[in-house]
Amino acid sequence: MKQKQRLIYGITAIGGAIGLVASFLETLEYQELLKNAHTVLTCDLNSVFSCSSVLNAWQSKVFGFPNSLLCIVFFTLMLGTALAGLTGSVLVKKLRLTMQGFALFFLCFGLWFLWQSTYHIRALCILCLFCFGGLLLINWGWLAVNAADLPIGNRGRKLLVRANTRGFDAFAWILLAIIVAFAMIMRFG
Repeated sequence: MKQKQRLIYGITAIGGAIGLVASFLETLEYQELLKNAHTVLTCDLNSVFSCSSVLNAWQSKVFGFPNSLLCIVFFTLMLGTALAGLTGSVLVKKLRLTMQGFALFFLCFGLWFLWQSTYHIRALCILCLFCFGGLLLINWGWLAVNAADLPIGNRGRKLLVRANTRGFDAFAWILLAIIVAFAMIMRFG
């Protein structure tokens, strides 16, 4: 296995682990809210970083159950698949592209949720921010692994592979994180 691919799977696994731990802790916090709706959660720091405000909003239960439960399943799947790649398993193209599809869906969901938290709920959940950080690492990893296999045409594939080998892909993910952070700072700063 190439050293670079091992590094990519390692970073993807780290993203999965960060998201899994954060979503698990968020589920524990949500259970505390169910026991006592007026409890002060350990992640409630002030009016901006208020997990209870976020967890009590309808946006944190979009599918009828806490989003954190869905995140536990997602991050476990991502962590397990990345660990399989890291330990030398050959992941077939269809599986890798499926994992990237899931990762992109959750990235869009995460962006929507952060937008809702920032501009409608008007509070941020620290654990959700860690989940989003894990999502960025996972999406970077799957895009780096799948760059040569994406069904985007020869010209687009060559451009993506070139961007990947020169580090522009990492720059793009960092830029996305900066843009999201800037939007939050503009709202709360």
